[in-house]
Amino acid sequence: MSTPVTRLNPKTMPDSTALGYSQISVVEPGRMAFVSGQVASLPGGAPVPEGLQAQTRAAVANCAAALEALGANPADIAMMRLYVVGLDEAAMGACYPDVLAFLAGATPSITGIGVAALAGADLLIEIEMVVRLPG
Repeated sequence: MSTPVTRLNPKTMPDSTALGYSQISVVEPGRMAFVSGQVASLPGGAPVPEGLQAQTRAAVANCAAALEALGANPADIAMMRLYVVGLDEAAMGACYPDVLAFLAGATPSITGIGVAALAGADLLIEIEMVVRLPG
C-alpha cells in the first residue's frame, strides 16, 4: 500500500483550508502520473458546452475519467492547475464549486492561472493534474 499524499498548511502561511486546498502537498517516492490539461471536449465529439460552469463540469468529468483509468481518486491528486480564460473573482465563483465537488473533500495544492486564450477559441477552462499513483 502506498503512502498517501501529506497535506500541510503551516501557520506561517495564509490559511487555505477554508477554500478547500492545501498550501503544500508532500509526495513520497513512487509512481506519478502527469495528466494533460482536460478541457470541455466531450466523448463522441459532441459540441463543447457554452459557459464556464458547464465547461467546468465537462472538464472535471474528463479528470474523473483520467483518475479512474489510473486506478486513483481525488485524494491521490498532489497538484491541480486551473487555467481559466479571463480569470477573476466571478470566474472562480462560476467554476470552483464544481471543482470542489469533484475533489470530494480532498485538498490538493491548487493554482488558478488566468489566461487570454486556450487551444480552442470556444474553450474557457483547462484542468491539469499531477497524481501520485496508489499501490
